[in-house]
Amino acid sequence: MRAFLQQVPAGEYVAEDFLDNDGISERPIKIVVKITVDLRDTRGRGRPPHMVIVDFTGSDPQVEGSVNAVAAITYSACFYVFRCLLAEDIPAAAGLMRPIQVIAPEGTIVNARPPAAVAGGNVETSQRIVDVLLKALAQAIPDRIPAAASGTMNNLTIGGIDPRTGEPFTYYETIAGGMGARPGKPGVSGVHTHMTNSLNTPAEALEYAYPLRVRSYSLRSGSGSQGKFRGGDGIVREIEVLTDCEVTLLADRRSRGPWGLAGAKDGLPGTATVIRSDGSREQMPGKFSTRLRPGERIRIETPSGGGWGSI
Repeated sequence: MRAFLQQVPAGEYVAEDFLDNDGISERPIKIVVKITVDLRDTRGRGRPPHMVIVDFTGSDPQVEGSVNAVAAITYSACFYVFRCLLAEDIPAAAGLMRPIQVIAPEGTIVNARPPAAVAGGNVETSQRIVDVLLKALAQAIPDRIPAAASGTMNNLTIGGIDPRTGEPFTYYETIAGGMGARPGKPGVSGVHTHMTNSLNTPAEALEYAYPLRVRSYSLRSGSGSQGKFRGGDGIVREIEVLTDCEVTLLADRRSRGPWGLAGAKDGLPGTATVIRSDGSREQMPGKFSTRLRPGERIRIETPSGGGWGSI
């Protein structure tokens, strides 16, 4: 890690990005980072103790909704970003972070304190922390940094009583999106990126195990943003419920799409639509809970990746 950081130009690199909201208020939630790269030896030991300081001072205070991140999540996102930048596949060891200091002020969206709700901090805010770190680093090493990926796990939960057994059921899935384009390459379509390791749920397995029917599952064709290298396409996922169900979505990147880099356009934001049994359609926010009756559907179109490079 020290050898890699020696290649990063010294300086201060500042960026900000936003979560759409916390699901209670409509106010955007700002995450700010200042990355200071200082390779000077200030202690006469031949190398500085911290070659990089990652400072989230200025990020918004913790919020009422569940998108607060704890300090461990913020630290993990920093660990992930800097490890990804290494040319070699290095084991995930604590030593990688010894040259890097993380400052996350207590009581903020990146270091919430009790009694803040934090469930969404792991699955959603962690993604935005990665985005803002990459956005800042793009100023220092533009030839190594991709545009923003979909930036959300699109957490979908469906629960009810299975009429086949009379027993309650709960189903939870995450839905992939578009990867941001990279210097020299387009983004990959329909993949999970960054702070997630979720796998695809096959339609056959889902329909066998739950009173649900997959009506549509495809790439969101043409959604990847324009640029010298295109962002990856998002996904369309439409599920019909076959019994009364409570449906909850925890997602982001609905107000603004993932950002592009080097003059390219941003990706498309995601959408969510409830299709009622009479055919009417109801546009939903990124964070909601609603009741669906048999035959009604939830349709989710996930964000696409940002592009890279001007055309």
